[in-house]
Amino acid sequence: MRNARMPAFGGSLPPGGHAAGIPDRRRMAVAGLAFLTTFWGLGKRRGEAMEIKRAGSRPSGKGPAEYFTGAVRVDPLFEAPDPARVRGASVTFEPGARTAWHTHPLGQTLVVTAGLGWVQRVGGPVEEIRPGDVVWFAPGEKHWHGAGAETAMSHLAIAEALDGVTVTWLEKVTDPA
Repeated sequence: MRNARMPAFGGSLPPGGHAAGIPDRRRMAVAGLAFLTTFWGLGKRRGEAMEIKRAGSRPSGKGPAEYFTGAVRVDPLFEAPDPARVRGASVTFEPGARTAWHTHPLGQTLVVTAGLGWVQRVGGPVEEIRPGDVVWFAPGEKHWHGAGAETAMSHLAIAEALDGVTVTWLEKVTDPA
């Protein structure tokens, strides 16, 4: 028994089930998708277009001395357009380099990609972090992070902005150990 074919919006198909050179199933899928896109308002809206940030297309920068101790390189990776608010960077700390104490209004996630580093939240111990470790700091949690004394460390830093603010910088760390 042959499978019955049904046109997307009624009518009949020419022999072979093709219309304008497009196989019937594909034509039905395209017509159905177009209908659903229009019906449910799923058409392209501002900010919905895919965007690729090519490696090396955004300049690296030095971590400002007022927020970092030691040599730090910050490579911006992404900053989503409104209404999204996520931002991310790759940060590399040379041995002994670290951030000042700081907080994030909506928290921060670190994904360690290379080296050996340290993290500390206020009142807690200094903890070692290694490649593959994922660190979460809760919203408003005062903390710092950086490289070990003898080893560089890189991580991805991801945070969301609240009213345009992703970080509040505080005093420098006086003794990480």
